[in-house]
Amino acid sequence: VQLQASGGGLVQAGGSLGLSCVASGRTSEKYAMGWFRQAPGKEREFVAVISWGGGTIRYADSVKGRFIITRDNAKNTVYLQMNSLKPEDTAVYYCAQGSTTADVVTTPQSWGQGTLVTVSS
Repeated sequence: VQLQASGGGLVQAGGSLGLSCVASGRTSEKYAMGWFRQAPGKEREFVAVISWGGGTIRYADSVKGRFIITRDNAKNTVYLQMNSLKPEDTAVYYCAQGSTTADVVTTPQSWGQGTLVTVSS
């Protein structure tokens, strides 16, 4: 599965931004999708994950209540709606894919190319 992320940009603190990630390739198989991020000088960290049917969703504590992950399987697309953004949310955001949500969190099978989100104070 190949992943293409988009939607990053510059936003002021308190604002909102939406990311998208389109999957292509072996999309006939069911798979979980998620988002990670990597801030300058820091390691990549988990942000959110969603199962194929949407029944299982997990968030990092740092984004819980502010970010929303959804997916549209007809469009092979996963979304990340980011609200109440903070300067510490500044990072390159990557989408990831795996067979299960646990796989996405621990050992993703595929990664997108990353999209930069910059939150100004």
